[in-house]
Amino acid sequence: MPNPHMLHRTRHIASLTVVAFIAMLSASLAANLRETPLVRALRRAKATVVNIRSEKTSLAGNTVFGSAKTRKVNGMGTGIIIDSRGYIVTNHHVVDRVDSLRVTLFNGSTYLAKVVSFDRKRDLAIIRIHSNKPFPVMPMGTSCDLMLGESVFAVGNAFGYENTVTAGIISALSRDVVVNERQSYKNLIQTDASINPGNSGGPLINMAGEVIGINVAIRSGAQRIGFAIPIDDARRVISRLLSIEKLDRHYHGLLTRDVKTEKRRELVVSSTESGSPAAKAGFKAGDVVVKAGQFPVTDGVDFERALLGRRVGDKVKVIIRRGGKEKTLPLLIGKLDRATVIRANNAVQHPGASVSKTWRMLGLRMVKLQNADTRLMQSRYRGGMRVVDVRTGSTAESNGIRKGDILVGLHIWETVSTENISYVLNHPKFRTFSPLKFYILRGRNTLFGHLQISSGR
Repeated sequence: MPNPHMLHRTRHIASLTVVAFIAMLSASLAANLRETPLVRALRRAKATVVNIRSEKTSLAGNTVFGSAKTRKVNGMGTGIIIDSRGYIVTNHHVVDRVDSLRVTLFNGSTYLAKVVSFDRKRDLAIIRIHSNKPFPVMPMGTSCDLMLGESVFAVGNAFGYENTVTAGIISALSRDVVVNERQSYKNLIQTDASINPGNSGGPLINMAGEVIGINVAIRSGAQRIGFAIPIDDARRVISRLLSIEKLDRHYHGLLTRDVKTEKRRELVVSSTESGSPAAKAGFKAGDVVVKAGQFPVTDGVDFERALLGRRVGDKVKVIIRRGGKEKTLPLLIGKLDRATVIRANNAVQHPGASVSKTWRMLGLRMVKLQNADTRLMQSRYRGGMRVVDVRTGSTAESNGIRKGDILVGLHIWETVSTENISYVLNHPKFRTFSPLKFYILRGRNTLFGHLQISSGR
């Protein structure tokens, strides 16, 4: 016969177990209710958003190595990591004419950054930070299938408050916006997610945690009216800004177009330049590029990233799809040299053309610094141009540049080759650079100054 005391104890334990189970279930349900799609999307994307702080120098007059009175102006913005080696996309107006850039990641780690390339008209720029470890890369979506009313959110350095998250919807598509007489935009996304000063260059993200736009502008005096560059438009510009021609002075000769629809994201070959590495590898119009090296390819950005940083002569295995079948083509990295036309900003230049122009406009003759030069071993510069002659009475002489100095930068660009200098001197907006800021290495010191360019173009 059952013991009544034992039976009572068993029922009590069972009751406690049921109560504990219900409590755990309630807690679990509450947690699930709190973990919304927005929370999950933010968790996926947050590590790839960076906060940018800049510093500019406002000059009180001419300066030799910064000896004149100056005024410091601080700025802020946001960026998106697009390559694990530290390449970041942001708005050009965030980094325009800055003296220094400091990037802070979501985890609080901070890095110095440098402008790599930019497109002023489309207000996009690439900057770079360095680390021994790879950086997380933002998941990229598409803007070809956006829906009115679709939920989106923005992450950025709003008013200097780092990692601010705001949510809203897509309010309109294909907006054309004029900011001022110098800057206008086409085909923008309009959103009511709060876009504040400091959000510029940051991501507009969908509920899958993918970037669908780059925040760029707000309507002054309005509430909850912000705008973003569609990511598909931005990626076409980024592809040019990351091209191996622009950054490495290398060459592949493959002409492509991005194809993005609701069901397709492909890089399709349009043609190849005659005699180019791509032509010799056997690429044909209509080929779909599937993979380059270890990089899966969905558009031109992926393809350029796969080739970026490789050496001349390196062979990259490129998988293409042709007629429904995959095929591997061996693409050799070529070099832009005197026999190859330099294409920058739709201008035709030759490396040797910049030598006489540099002498005429700046009063400098320079030679490319060899990699073995020990003076750069402990510096943060990739290379430079050694000054071998300074013209008497030139702007370079009056600003203190000497034979033996190493020029490492002009304005916001590094100067590791004659092509880099040619790019600056032939830039369509060159006149706006005057006075032209320069950076030199002298011994173990980095010095800067400003060159007044009055004539010589």
